[in-house]
Amino acid sequence: MTSILVMALVLTAAPAEAGKNKKLDPDEIGNRDVGKGLNFYSIEKEIALGKQMAQEVERSAKIVDDPVISEYVNRVGQNLVRNSDAKVPFTIKVVDSEEVNAFALPGGFFFVNTGLILRASSEAELAGVMAHEIAHVAARHGTRQASRGQMMNIASIPLIFMGGWAGYAVQQAAGLLVPMTFLKFSRGFEEEADLLGLEYMYKTGYDPAAFVDFFEKLESLEKKKPGTMSKVFSTHPPTESRIRDAQKHIQELLKPQAEYVITTSDFDNVKSRLARLVNRRSLGDQKDADRPTLRRRPSGQVGDGSSADDRDERPTLKRRPE
Repeated sequence: MTSILVMALVLTAAPAEAGKNKKLDPDEIGNRDVGKGLNFYSIEKEIALGKQMAQEVERSAKIVDDPVISEYVNRVGQNLVRNSDAKVPFTIKVVDSEEVNAFALPGGFFFVNTGLILRASSEAELAGVMAHEIAHVAARHGTRQASRGQMMNIASIPLIFMGGWAGYAVQQAAGLLVPMTFLKFSRGFEEEADLLGLEYMYKTGYDPAAFVDFFEKLESLEKKKPGTMSKVFSTHPPTESRIRDAQKHIQELLKPQAEYVITTSDFDNVKSRLARLVNRRSLGDQKDADRPTLRRRPSGQVGDGSSADDRDERPTLKRRPE
């Protein structure tokens, strides 16, 4: 009788377990395939594609070569990657751009703008944005989106944190020009990246509430300067909606932990170091602007800016014959 009862319980529980959505369980990270779906690109082809695109970014943008800043951002990113569903290695670099943004290319080529680091108030906020981008790569959103469009020119389409691909066209991040025609990025993919990103930063040990904090900061910016964020979020869930959804995910899916990482001394040091570099560059630009500008006469001699006609009208002194 007992054995029959146990068997009945097992049979009853099996369907529920089979129907469990692993994507909603952070404990299953690494044991699930979040990149399932229509995709004409193999992993190898996706990596090769991302590498080609990354080379174009590096030709067009200024990459920060400061070893302290680069090492820190790479370390934060790689720690998140280890706690994600990503199946490709990541190459992470810092772009010298004041835009508050980060973008990930298919195959794990990831760029973080200096503007994002300076705008973030804590390492957890920075990690939240980076985790969102890592989620795009882990879920293979780039090539899946391209496969949906079939005729889309994927070689010119990166993933962008603020507004998906449409935001990229508006901001022209990293100096690349991307046709708006190719940049309609599904809100479903962005919402999925938010969910997965929250799970990745949570598993890494960061306070997931920092993700919400950052979006509240963006929402505040929009209220102070209406219209500044609207184009960026044209194909992206509204900030208010993202905040609400993120709060719901945190409450329902992420078990509260006794401790979370909010920030570190390394973040504070790198942010200060980066601010000094930016300030020195700004002062250098100002000095260049204050320098006197010399104009050359057609003869090649440095003059006072007067024209040849002016010189012809000047009085001429002649000596009297002795």
